[in-house]
Amino acid sequence: MTDTHHAALLVAERITRRFGGLLANQDVCLTLERGKLHALLGPNGAGKSTCINMLSGDLPPSSGQIRYQGRDITGLTAAQRSQVGIGRSYQRTNIFPKFTVLENVRLAAQSRRQQPWRIFSQAMKQQWAIDKALACIDEAGLAGRAERTAGILSHGEQRQLEIAMVLATDAQVLLLDEPLAGMGSDESARMVEVLRRLRETRAILLVEHDMDAVFAVADTITVMVNGQVLESGPPAQIKASIAVQEAYLGQEDTFHV
Repeated sequence: MTDTHHAALLVAERITRRFGGLLANQDVCLTLERGKLHALLGPNGAGKSTCINMLSGDLPPSSGQIRYQGRDITGLTAAQRSQVGIGRSYQRTNIFPKFTVLENVRLAAQSRRQQPWRIFSQAMKQQWAIDKALACIDEAGLAGRAERTAGILSHGEQRQLEIAMVLATDAQVLLLDEPLAGMGSDESARMVEVLRRLRETRAILLVEHDMDAVFAVADTITVMVNGQVLESGPPAQIKASIAVQEAYLGQEDTFHV
């Protein structure tokens, strides 16, 4: 793979977030590259949610800088970051349960256009949005389910639908917050395959507790403890790290996957 393929898309430099006297994140540095999946791990309370919220624009950093393709986006809102190419999924599934899979993804595609009043008017005449939605549905592993009502999909399929909706916004950076939470082994395996495909053309940050999945798919793993980066490197380095094992309260078996 070329250096261009692995170009850095999103770079966070020494981002810090304070809540009064509490340092939720301190001097966190992350680089997300196209063609790679970067996993963010840490015990509960380590600061992972605060970090992904700062990257997505849901929470402004108290200090530090965030750049997208070299552009300083530190001051952009979540909506503005979505427009430039940063997509976010959340721990709680965020779909329209009474709409079909196609309608959910089509609406996400149309949200990129600067004519919001046309989202519902003559919607089915906008063939470009339908074509884009179908492509994203397929990429998210939901081929053949376009006409199903979203609310009756399995939990795992609903998470795949949410990813399809993010893809429909033309996101080049995917910030995925625990997409495998609550899944059984079969659904987790399907999601891992989806993630493998998606990282070929995009940059992905994965916040996840499923260690098997993380070590199966991650190129780089950053471990946070008490709001700071404890260690960052390839999976083999993290798996062998005594400091990381100690941070997880001696649960060494967690990393022997």
